[in-house]
Amino acid sequence: MAGQEHGPGSDPDPSDVPAALRSALVRLAADVLGDTDPADVPPSLLAVRRFAPRRRATAGGAPLWSALQEDAAFRARVARVWLQAHDPAPAAAPDRAPSSTEGAAGVTQVETTSPGPATGTDAAVGAWLQNLPWQHLVPTSAPAVVETADTQRLVGLEREVERLRTALGVAREDERAARDELTALQRELRRLRSDADRARSEARALAAAAELDARRAAADLEAAADERAQAAADLRAAAAERSSAREELRTGHRLAESRVRLLLDTVVDAATGLRAELALPPVRDLPADLVAPGVDGPHVRPTSRGRSVGDPALLDDLLRLPRAHLLVDGYNVSKTGWPHTTLADQRRLLVDGMAALAAQTGAEVTCCFDGQAGHRAAPPVRGVRVLFTAGETADDLLRQLVAAEPPGRVLVVATSDREVVEDVERAGAWAVPAATLVERLRRH
Repeated sequence: MAGQEHGPGSDPDPSDVPAALRSALVRLAADVLGDTDPADVPPSLLAVRRFAPRRRATAGGAPLWSALQEDAAFRARVARVWLQAHDPAPAAAPDRAPSSTEGAAGVTQVETTSPGPATGTDAAVGAWLQNLPWQHLVPTSAPAVVETADTQRLVGLEREVERLRTALGVAREDERAARDELTALQRELRRLRSDADRARSEARALAAAAELDARRAAADLEAAADERAQAAADLRAAAAERSSAREELRTGHRLAESRVRLLLDTVVDAATGLRAELALPPVRDLPADLVAPGVDGPHVRPTSRGRSVGDPALLDDLLRLPRAHLLVDGYNVSKTGWPHTTLADQRRLLVDGMAALAAQTGAEVTCCFDGQAGHRAAPPVRGVRVLFTAGETADDLLRQLVAAEPPGRVLVVATSDREVVEDVERAGAWAVPAATLVERLRRH
């Protein structure tokens, strides 16, 4: 009923709201909707908010009235705007913002002080929005008024005042929201500053730890580099030692194989040549038949066909034996044959003669010379090996060459050095004087 009063927390029947009060509520809601942030607009009023301001209250009256009745948040916002517009001293108590609480019937009530100066329909609007008794505030009857131009102007001014009050309430509501947001932002700023200080402290600690770790890593890296360099040097030394050992082993194997093969070829060639030269008949006497008591006598060095080692013909016979090797004491022979020429000419004459002798006999020929600073090696001659000593004498080189040959091979050493002669004869080689070789070369 229109005259029925509703206490706080009650939900009046929409049919009891007079048309004038309902129209005033819709106009106030339209003004508040126009100044509301789009994010806070109820979904049912998004289309209404896009209307022109003059059309919101007329074209969107039904959605606005439904939102006021069903959307507690929107209704509370409109109520706060009305209170802000009718607060007699807003600047004196800026923190006295109305707070929303949920009523017993699910309708939001606004806890605040009594509204400011408002009468008639305007007061009823505030009471209805706050869910307070409003029926007694609605004028029951109004005297008939002849509308004149002044009356219309007065109505327009009242509406403008109402609109301005609404705008003022919206501005105060925005100010309150801005203050709340500023307070929240200040709290957030203080928290962020605290977090930043803590982060800087942690960053300084981490930087110090990182610097310490970097120094330790640099020291470890330097130590690792030193160990790696030492390991690389040890590896290179071991590789060089292993390579040298392998080379010496290969050289030893090759030397042993060469000696064995040369000895075998020498024995085979000598046996074949002797058998052909001597035309040996089949064996008729057995060793046991030829055993006789030994006869003591002076030991005479064997010769070929009764000739001495100074006979050039004996030299020819020895060099014609299979695999014979002639070793020449270079300067000992060259100074005997060409004493008045330079050493270079001596070497050339001797090597040329040895080449011709090697071609005639087929023997292997090696000439050994003492190495001297500044001399140039003789050009290679076919069939003649020319060796120069380094850090030793030609006599020592001759001894090494004889020792390297296998036992049984025909070795002929041409020298007049008695010590060399004794050493090479003790090793099983033939020794002929330098003059014998010179005579043989001149005879050619």
